[in-house]
Amino acid sequence: MTSILKKIIRNDAMKEDPVEIYGWRAFVLTLTACMSGMLFGMDTGIIGGVIVLPAFTEKYHFDGLSKNQSATLSANIVSFLQLGCTFGALVAYPFADRYGRRASLIVSAVIGLVGIIMQFAASGYLGCMYTARLIAGLGAGACSMIAPLYVSENAPRALRGALTGTFQFFNTFGVMLAFWIDYGVSLHLTGSSSYMVPLATQGIPAVLLIVGMFFMNESPRYLAKQDQWEKAKKVLSLVRNLPEDHPYVQNEFRDIAIQLERERLLVNGAGWRALQREMWTIPGNRKRALISFILMMFQNLTGSNAINYYAPTIFKNIGITGTSVSLLATGVYGVIKMCSCATYLIFFADSLGRRRSLLWTAIAIACDMMYIGLYVRISPPKAGVPISGAGYFALVCIYLFAVFFQMGWGATPWIYVSEIPSARLRSMNVSIAASSQWLWNFVIARAVPNMLVNMGSNGYGTYIFFSACCACSFVFVWFFVPDTKGMSLEQMDDLFGVTELVHQKVGNEHAVAHDSGETKSTDRFESLVENIEKV
Repeated sequence: MTSILKKIIRNDAMKEDPVEIYGWRAFVLTLTACMSGMLFGMDTGIIGGVIVLPAFTEKYHFDGLSKNQSATLSANIVSFLQLGCTFGALVAYPFADRYGRRASLIVSAVIGLVGIIMQFAASGYLGCMYTARLIAGLGAGACSMIAPLYVSENAPRALRGALTGTFQFFNTFGVMLAFWIDYGVSLHLTGSSSYMVPLATQGIPAVLLIVGMFFMNESPRYLAKQDQWEKAKKVLSLVRNLPEDHPYVQNEFRDIAIQLERERLLVNGAGWRALQREMWTIPGNRKRALISFILMMFQNLTGSNAINYYAPTIFKNIGITGTSVSLLATGVYGVIKMCSCATYLIFFADSLGRRRSLLWTAIAIACDMMYIGLYVRISPPKAGVPISGAGYFALVCIYLFAVFFQMGWGATPWIYVSEIPSARLRSMNVSIAASSQWLWNFVIARAVPNMLVNMGSNGYGTYIFFSACCACSFVFVWFFVPDTKGMSLEQMDDLFGVTELVHQKVGNEHAVAHDSGETKSTDRFESLVENIEKV
């Protein structure tokens, strides 16, 4: 296994770190926690196919509605999940900080499961469906914030990109599975079972996540943050598959402790106000929070989630007719997304780097969206007329979009926002990122049906809008996003200038203390370094 990893992953950390740390435990831990990504993916993928099934449209009274009314009802059903996810991601961080990443993931999965059960039991009652989607969203949103955080805090630095990005792989796997479930039920089931079965299958990853997390360890960095130093060292030793007195474990543990103390020196206290002051008044922390929010905004404004939610409708716009045929095209799209994501995580996430992955794919997906928009505007498909060569190339562009998106903007933002925050602010920063993801996800889910109806013939302006957003994302990454490939979590403070601020503060305090004969605050930092080895 290690020899294969060294051939695939090309960064300095892979060359320097001991081979023992790449044991089975880190991979099992990642696969278990990332079931939350599959929950996320199935929740978002199932509904797009369900809302076009005849039995569902009849049960939920789509028949007789105008195009705009039907689009609004579809948007409402889809977007209540995203609304719940936004709040779930926001409120999850204080629970993850107080009760731990592991317990919070279990509780969040239970909440999501309750919402899923209510969805397939709604039986045509829109109020019940809206409530169910909202509750399922609370659970899925909380999971989407906690899982990447948990994985990044446990992963070896050389593989952190691939392991944290596994969350996005499971997301694409869930979306792909959802697409094919929708396609299968459209062929083989009729009546209410045709939509109740796919809605019920959303609960599978939630159950797997609940059961699996009972056997996983807590994050060593969370334990250190809670001043449970002995337990933190034992868990770190367990995850790294090395004895506690091994130099690698000692050095990583020492880096964790020093980073925490540096951050405490900048802003005393660990209350909500103190952490907010630390987040927004220190330039390096503020920059990280804003980068996290904007990256997730652009991830949604690429148009990927528009295709996830409304793929059957979008395929019809370019001339793919028939419910079963458009669902089949959607299923192929899901397979391509999943395979592309796996390829990126295995071969490029920790070798090519985050920044370069975002840059080249921004240009590629902008070109794809622009072509689709121009095709729909200049040579739109016509009923009863075979699809032209330009139309088939538009279909290819949708599939190429899936490839390019997963090679950069799919997994990379989740990796990046989970690894750049400081230790004390990591859960809050990831919460901001996840809530941004779901806020803009909600905007897309709510707006796209009406955009496709109102922004020009067959909604061509929708695709041109997303193309322009992709171009803007390139500009943002070029100027504001530094690379983090192969760096440890504790080195992020160096990258964003926080360590330099600590040195300045310690130096200033030392000078003042020397003049007054007191060295209390600087001695605290020095004594911490001396006593870490005693833990």
